[in-house]
Amino acid sequence: MAAINADPEVMRWIRDGSVRDEQQTREGIRAWESEWESHGFGLFAVEFRSTGELAGFTGLSLPHYLPEVLPAVEVGWRLGRSHWGRGLATEAAEAAVRFGFEERGLERIVSITQVGNDASERIMTKLGMHPVRETVHPTGGRRVRVFELSSDQYLTATR
Repeated sequence: MAAINADPEVMRWIRDGSVRDEQQTREGIRAWESEWESHGFGLFAVEFRSTGELAGFTGLSLPHYLPEVLPAVEVGWRLGRSHWGRGLATEAAEAAVRFGFEERGLERIVSITQVGNDASERIMTKLGMHPVRETVHPTGGRRVRVFELSSDQYLTATR
């Protein structure tokens, strides 16, 4: 994960675009693990079954960095650049959304991306999400777009 977080192209659309070192990655993983303990959901490692190679992560988290959307739960993902364009992020995010609605009984899930990150917006659209607002990231200062999917919309689409 540290190698993925150290890639400037991977981190381009994350907050202010800064890369993270190994210590920052370890701290992030500890925070992700505590969400599982506190909320019963969190981030999943995305690995290849055949090799066990880490491709990145996907999962659910609380977007504390954007208080105006709370109490929503966010689905997010981050993959190493060598794994882009293969449908992995979509497949993994679909599993996380299904887990959120079917296993955790969430009422709505959002996904937040910086304006201009067309690849992430395509994934959000494939998940059945629709844009609901644009705002400014309070610490990064960049414009972000919030997409949303309600449990009713999810259930209707999966029937």
